Amino acid sequence: MPFYQQSGVLFFGSRLRRLSESFLADVNRVYQQHGITFDAAWFPVFYMLSQKEILSIREISGELETSHSAASQLISKLQEKGLIRSASDKSDARKKLVAFSPKGQKLLKQVLPVWNAMQHAMDELLAESPDTRQLMTSILETEKSFQRKSLYERIETHLGSENISDHKK
Repeated sequence: MPFYQQSGVLFFGSRLRRLSESFLADVNRVYQQHGITFDAAWFPVFYMLSQKEILSIREISGELETSHSAASQLISKLQEKGLIRSASDKSDARKKLVAFSPKGQKLLKQVLPVWNAMQHAMDELLAESPDTRQLMTSILETEKSFQRKSLYERIETHLGSENISDHKK
């Protein structure tokens, strides 16, 4: 049995990161194989803009549950590549709105078949066994649990009054 699997929940984060990196590498390989200049890291913003034509950076960061700064950095990268354009909201100049540029619209048309194939591939993967069918539900429940009480808070509760510095000696 591989080390990660026998080590249990202590490697939960490492296993998720490894799984995520493998997933993203495969998806990026598909784009590359088909001559599509797209990075899987752009997917959330591209998908959101494919559903709504114009979004504010605040809306993007809120939906992605990420910092405004992180969303802004991703938007800046996409803007540098000429894939999206931004403008200030006419009713509130502090609010920055983003939308696809013509180049971004063209790229969206190229990636849509990949997203469709990915949906089918993931449905197939998740249907392979009763346990994998529950994966998305389990992830959702774990996310909800983290929203109620972070891992940091949970660890600190278990550490309680134990003085870690005593163990360093």
